[in-house]
Amino acid sequence: MPRADMSLKPELMEANAKLIESMLERITEYGKTSYELVKLKALDKTSEVVSTLIPHSVVFIIIASFMLFFNLGLAFWLGEILGRTFYGFFVIAAFYCITGIVFYFFMHNWLKKIVCNYIIKLCLNNTTCKK
Repeated sequence: MPRADMSLKPELMEANAKLIESMLERITEYGKTSYELVKLKALDKTSEVVSTLIPHSVVFIIIASFMLFFNLGLAFWLGEILGRTFYGFFVIAAFYCITGIVFYFFMHNWLKKIVCNYIIKLCLNNTTCKK
């Protein structure tokens, strides 16, 4: 009987080796598939966030251009009223300096929270295309 056991052991070991090899191949494929899935999900979220931010950037540039020319016109107009052109620019600069200081000390955290929440909402949104 001991000899029969000895002849079964190599076959059993070979079967176990094939089983372990098959499991390792499956685990490797699972790892590769999981990695590809993570890459695709990251690409999807990145493209969604960028495609949402680009139209907002265009609107921002248009509004910034409007504000630039509006402020130039206002500065020249105020300068004409005040008697010297550069006085108008000083008035506009002082207005933006005061506005910036107020914004920095009183509204900075509020705006930061809104922007962070907006970006997080975009990243966690499950729908990729809104129709």
